[in-house]
Amino acid sequence: MTGADSSSPLVVRREGPVEHVVLNRPDVRNAFNPALVEALRAWALSTAKATDARVAVLSGAGRAFCAGGDLAAMAGTINASREENLWDAARMAAMFEALDELPIPLIGRIHGAALGGGVGLASICDIAVAADDAVFGFTEVKLGIIPSVISPYALAKIGRSAARELFLTGARFSAARAREIGLVHAVVPSERLDDAVAVHVREILAAGPEAVRGAKALIRQVFGRPAAEVSGLTADALADRRVSNEGQEGMRAFLDKRPAEWVDR
Repeated sequence: MTGADSSSPLVVRREGPVEHVVLNRPDVRNAFNPALVEALRAWALSTAKATDARVAVLSGAGRAFCAGGDLAAMAGTINASREENLWDAARMAAMFEALDELPIPLIGRIHGAALGGGVGLASICDIAVAADDAVFGFTEVKLGIIPSVISPYALAKIGRSAARELFLTGARFSAARAREIGLVHAVVPSERLDDAVAVHVREILAAGPEAVRGAKALIRQVFGRPAAEVSGLTADALADRRVSNEGQEGMRAFLDKRPAEWVDR
């Protein structure tokens, strides 16, 4: 996707059960300003309540996915008080939290640059697909600041070892390195980016909608906890899915060697 027509900082369009969400500030490489931050948070909160959306694709208009903070917005923080800066940072943190808690899968379509907060967006994507010429970087320290509000999501994605290098140096790194450390899941030539994203969309749409939501919720509930601590929770979750209408349909469809009712024939 190379552009969008609307003057809104965020353009959303629906294709059946798929939400396409486009960062739409191409003149500044889709850098964050207050309007974009609020639009992303509002979209995530609204979509979390929707029952007909099954997957969302996040992309950037123009030459880049997201270049981090807008220079004009950042300039305004220089003379702001600590309280004003705290309010601004909390608003950014709330946006990332809302996106991370989205109950449906979020697929990142990453091209050009993903820097600073842009890497944060890549980190909260359940599936991230990058063009082979994309460039990444936790560049905050180069400006004398730190990758603070994105750190919970980045650390969960790339781990402590990679963060020690990349947070502290602010060095830019390639899509191949991003895949190596787990930040992205696939790297393809730029001309195949849309096709690669479409493959993941199709896989999700072939799965039970309630099961996908349940699987995403399960990750949050189980990750980082001892198996013995969550054994009751996981047994309950499996039993619930087996007796659910969707679970019954899925198992019957498998045994009958036919597509399940949620599969678009």
